[in-house]
Amino acid sequence: MVDAIDRGLGEQQVRETTEAIVGAITCSLAAPRTLLLGRYDDHGRLQYTGRTTTLAQAAGSTVAGLLAPARRGHPWTGWSFSAGWGSREALNVTLVEPELVVEVGVDVARDASGPVRHPARLHRARPELSPTDVPRPTSPPC
Repeated sequence: MVDAIDRGLGEQQVRETTEAIVGAITCSLAAPRTLLLGRYDDHGRLQYTGRTTTLAQAAGSTVAGLLAPARRGHPWTGWSFSAGWGSREALNVTLVEPELVVEVGVDVARDASGPVRHPARLHRARPELSPTDVPRPTSPPC
């Protein structure tokens, strides 16, 4: 769903909402600070797609009640996540069962250099949806 389109000097910014699967969090299961998001690809692998902005305390509490600790064999076991764009610092994450679907708002800015990724904003948890309801990852346009 497209919320707004801004145009300016060869740049197009689009805000849209979409669903993603929570595969990991920062902080603790009792009080998640950010969500690490993914989508299953055509081969059934959970691909990392981005991270949310810092959650408000109320949103973190709501999401916390819907998360379960990761069981053995989590698809991201052994992965390392960067603490920030261009940073070599590893982010300290807690893996969770990739069962919770959330709706997030994403900002996509495109210019001559291609797509630029920004943190997603949590809109709401979607516990009525299954991870199989989440769209597959799409390739960025050339």
